[in-house]
Amino acid sequence: MPILWLGETRDFPPAERARRDGLLAVGGGLEPRRLLRAYGRGIFPWYEEGQPILWWSPAPRFVLFPAEFHAGSTLKKVLRRGDFRFRFDHAFGAVVECCARPRPGQPGTWITPDMRAAYLRLHRLGYAHSLEAWIGGDLAGGVYGVVLGNCFFAESMFHCANNASKAALAVLAATLHRMEFVLIDCQVPTPHLAAWGARSIPRRRYLELVRQGLRFRTLRGSWAGIELAHVGIPGQSAPGMMRAIVTRNR
Repeated sequence: MPILWLGETRDFPPAERARRDGLLAVGGGLEPRRLLRAYGRGIFPWYEEGQPILWWSPAPRFVLFPAEFHAGSTLKKVLRRGDFRFRFDHAFGAVVECCARPRPGQPGTWITPDMRAAYLRLHRLGYAHSLEAWIGGDLAGGVYGVVLGNCFFAESMFHCANNASKAALAVLAATLHRMEFVLIDCQVPTPHLAAWGARSIPRRRYLELVRQGLRFRTLRGSWAGIELAHVGIPGQSAPGMMRAIVTRNR
């Protein structure tokens, strides 16, 4: 199937028209309206410096249902010890910047300067959020993504201290579970995410879940007022699931 070249105003084709590798369209821009429209249709940008913007909707889709996060014994010990302090939206730009640094064994990064600027714009508009793990006053790890309705579209995570990123994801999953979020979109499979409970689902099912999540009002604005009052390991929850009691500022 031919790939559609997007102009400044041309809309996305249906996600079901993506190629077998998930590529759906090329070109266009990263303005907020286009990005939000893409996420709401199960589409995301992913490209490298020097390439045009590539828009993807892979099948199957890799997702983490918040209630299904699995914490291994090491992570449970870390959370019990209280190695980290967790906060929403206190260092969104720093989280994106750290995620953009090349990883060991990787020649570059897909989080280009234009991508960083685009997600900073979404953050200022109240659609993109980070959850950070701190050790004292130092940023130790974190995860960021885009929120529409009751869906969290995760983009990237990083750590500069052992277990920091997985602890941040655990607390994010627990918090979103309490907030009745439908899913955390992980886009494509990775062994680490699979070990923590993420799994592949058919794209049709994924799109149905996104439509369900979009029926809810998007909690826009800063999430700094969402407090993680307690994190523990309750016996009655799903295996390995963390508990987070949260309060929303209304």
